[in-house]
Amino acid sequence: MLLHQVFIKTAKKYSNKLAFIDKTANRMITYSKALIASLILASKFEKFEKGFIGIMIPTSAGCALSILGSLMSGRTPVMINYSTGAANNAIYAQNRCRFKTIITSKALLEKINCPYIEGMVFIEDIMQEVTITDKIAAALKTKLPLPLLLKAVHDGNDDENAVILFTSGSEKDPKAVQLTHRNILSNIESFTKLTAVYDNDIMLANLPYFHVFGLTVTLWTPLYYGMTIVSYANPLDFKTICNIIREEKPTLMFGTPSFFWGYLRKSEKGDFDSVRLAVCGADKCPDALREEFLKKHNLTLYEGYGTTETSPVISSNVPGKNKPGSVGVILPGVQVRIENFDTGQDCPVGVTGRIMVKGDLVMKGYFDDFEETSMRIRHGWYDTGDMGYLDEDGFLWHVGRLKRFVKVGGEMVSLVSVENVLEKLLPEGVECSVVEIPDPIKGSKIVAAVTQKLDEKELLKKMAEQLPNIALPKHIFYLDELPKMGSGKIDFRSVTKIITEKMQKI
Repeated sequence: MLLHQVFIKTAKKYSNKLAFIDKTANRMITYSKALIASLILASKFEKFEKGFIGIMIPTSAGCALSILGSLMSGRTPVMINYSTGAANNAIYAQNRCRFKTIITSKALLEKINCPYIEGMVFIEDIMQEVTITDKIAAALKTKLPLPLLLKAVHDGNDDENAVILFTSGSEKDPKAVQLTHRNILSNIESFTKLTAVYDNDIMLANLPYFHVFGLTVTLWTPLYYGMTIVSYANPLDFKTICNIIREEKPTLMFGTPSFFWGYLRKSEKGDFDSVRLAVCGADKCPDALREEFLKKHNLTLYEGYGTTETSPVISSNVPGKNKPGSVGVILPGVQVRIENFDTGQDCPVGVTGRIMVKGDLVMKGYFDDFEETSMRIRHGWYDTGDMGYLDEDGFLWHVGRLKRFVKVGGEMVSLVSVENVLEKLLPEGVECSVVEIPDPIKGSKIVAAVTQKLDEKELLKKMAEQLPNIALPKHIFYLDELPKMGSGKIDFRSVTKIITEKMQKI
């Protein structure tokens, strides 16, 4: 069964239940109305070219229905990042995947000051064209018996692309990841075998749907189980989100460390009383963040791990299986092996190597990039590009990106390890990033950035007590804020560029 057909099955079962509480548009939509709306959009999208169709709409019921409509019409949604460089991202997606039409919003373009790009079609205009006849036709279609209704929309096999998502581009140009219906469905089923979720759960959806974490976990998972989705478009509006949680009482919450830090600072005791499961992913969850959440809200932050190419979840800590600092146990049905960097052989327990993943969660490949795909998927195993190890209890420990290891004076140094030491020495709320700057003599220099002016000599002195000299940053620069990707991840390319410019002025 395909994702949109799973939604149809859910919508028929829970027709009168709220599917969406859209806090941005201030709308409440039942499953029956969501089904009618998605069928209407499917009929409208059929006039556009077949193949790919861009979606550039903030997290909302409107974005979800556009995704559903595109799949029902036989089109594959290409999710476009609108948070930074929206115009460039739209053009990049069009060129990379060779399509024209992008469904977007006039209100969004005005808000982010994005110019019109040829091929853009406004969802507001589409909705204005909807007639009474369209509504009646879609409503009548929903009354068909389930088998007939499933055949009335696009029907295919689960190896078809369900979405094109772009990698973050935090290290190099984004790649177009092809995720199939099977990939996403298998990931939902695996994760929810590890920790139970229910149809009466309420999902907070404030992560962007152009990011795999938001798409699989906070959109498709609740639609699969018939939950209510509480959506809000701006994950950086920390105070508003805390208020939404207090008012709408979601039971499930997912986010990145930078988002959870914001919610921690802006929340009051009692705000998170309804949340029974909170999972932090996309970046390492700092010990201080876990400790402060537990202290202030009596809420355990569980850490998980995944990649865009694995739909995304590979492992997670969950209630009853939790080792803070690790990224949890491997999902049922997913295979993970730790490969020795030099020999390609499996590493013993506790020994760090490349994290390799196999299973139905692994992407079909990068669109129109056989070379990159063949480099990353070998004999069915996906090379995550991350380093880590498995402990004696089967918990996975993430050590860092292979690209975040640098060779200094012939020695390999983990930038993540340096960050961990620095992070613990910083005042509460101060962020840091450690990057590599090319050095003509030593090959690389390690340099850090922090978001508060501090005594550099004193900080380096304290770091020297925990790190070898070769791993110490040569400089610690002050930045007003660390540049971030739309997902909340630190944009290491931008940090490196800014610091390189500062180094040239020394």
